[in-house]
Amino acid sequence: MGPRRKLRVVEGDSLPAKLPLRDLVLARDGQEDWSVGLRCPCGCGERLEMMLLEAVKPRWDVMLDDKGRVSLHPSVWLRTGCRSHFWIRNGRIVWCD
Repeated sequence: MGPRRKLRVVEGDSLPAKLPLRDLVLARDGQEDWSVGLRCPCGCGERLEMMLLEAVKPRWDVMLDDKGRVSLHPSVWLRTGCRSHFWIRNGRIVWCD
């Protein structure tokens, strides 16, 4: 399964051009969380960005538990390309059938 994925926070309203291989990156401008990004966990390398702003649709929620493990809700489902469908729960990828 490998090590859990961690959440890295960057200042600003956009994600960096280069995302880490495993971890998630949260773009935070002041006190407002804008988006979370990661590379597709299937290995295809696709850059994924999920918006966190209340007014945006679709939107996701990112949560950290008391041990700092990251979860993302709802699931991430790519309709094109590799067509991956997964949850991020407690820092782990949980694949959907």
